[in-house]
Amino acid sequence: MAYTTINKSSDYFNTKLYTGNGGTQGITGVGFKPDLNWIKDRDGTPSHVLHDIIRGVTKRLMSNNTNAEDTGSQINSFDTDGFTVPNNNNNTNGNDYVSWNWLGSNTTASNSNGSITSTVSFNATSGFSVVKWTGSGANATIGHGLGSTPKVILVKNATATGNWKMWHKSFATMSGGNATSSLNLNTTSALINTASVFNSMATINTNVFSVGAEGDTNQSNQTMVAYCFAEKQGYSKFGNYIGNGNADGTFVYTGFKPAFVMVKNASASQNWYMLDNKRDISNVCDSYVTADNTTAEQTYTLADFLSNGFKLRDTGGASNASGNNYIYMAFGQSIVGSNNTPATAR
Repeated sequence: MAYTTINKSSDYFNTKLYTGNGGTQGITGVGFKPDLNWIKDRDGTPSHVLHDIIRGVTKRLMSNNTNAEDTGSQINSFDTDGFTVPNNNNNTNGNDYVSWNWLGSNTTASNSNGSITSTVSFNATSGFSVVKWTGSGANATIGHGLGSTPKVILVKNATATGNWKMWHKSFATMSGGNATSSLNLNTTSALINTASVFNSMATINTNVFSVGAEGDTNQSNQTMVAYCFAEKQGYSKFGNYIGNGNADGTFVYTGFKPAFVMVKNASASQNWYMLDNKRDISNVCDSYVTADNTTAEQTYTLADFLSNGFKLRDTGGASNASGNNYIYMAFGQSIVGSNNTPATAR
């Protein structure tokens, strides 16, 4: 029996690096047409920008602030092997960029599984969906389309000012957390315990997830968007760990060689650190950007990517403070797929 049905993780998630040319540029080599595209200028301080298939390529959200989506020529198109950028902050001449891309279904569909009808683009194989609905201002359930239970959900009010809210499966069981816990992607804050954000996730299953009356997750008559992630063996892992404050740091088993890791200290005020295997092709992984601010790429000894997980090399609050609780999102290459091809350490 295969360890995983996903032999080539880059068919579903891929990091693409490119250099801006100050004109119109087709970025190829992603390997698929993205349903979610997240870009950061590595050399400059423009905002992180997120575009998805449901809201459309002209609609930009920024992970580092509370702004509603704005409209303009941020991306010209999602293409069969990538995307096209115009002459703007996504394509400044000579600047280096990182883009993270996820595959959905490349189509949109109505979903009536929840108490509010949603619009979804989903990929059941990789466990990813983009979801949009009109808020009700009251407790509700939303259909996500995955056919498996999400472990991480990111929600943003697309048409009004508000925080990005993350629900993570680990919150309910970690120290300081409970069923009401959430994190703000756009801030450095530690866990926030407010039942109205996700209605204490009263219902979450293979069809739906819960939202509450909070304006950030379900404001009446506003357009809400969610990015949902379910775990897939050998491809994605969403969990937590406790830091040990040692350069010979905590080892986190994922079951695959990571291609991307995002880490947040849930116990203290710290940034959201984003690492990948394209900006750092060998250990130590020390090139990072932070999802909650506009700072250009920086370097700091953070982690090693290993064949079956990642090992922290930081001694402080960023990723490994002694006794602190951390949550992570990881995508990567399977150890052994149905073609029995192993992923080796680097």
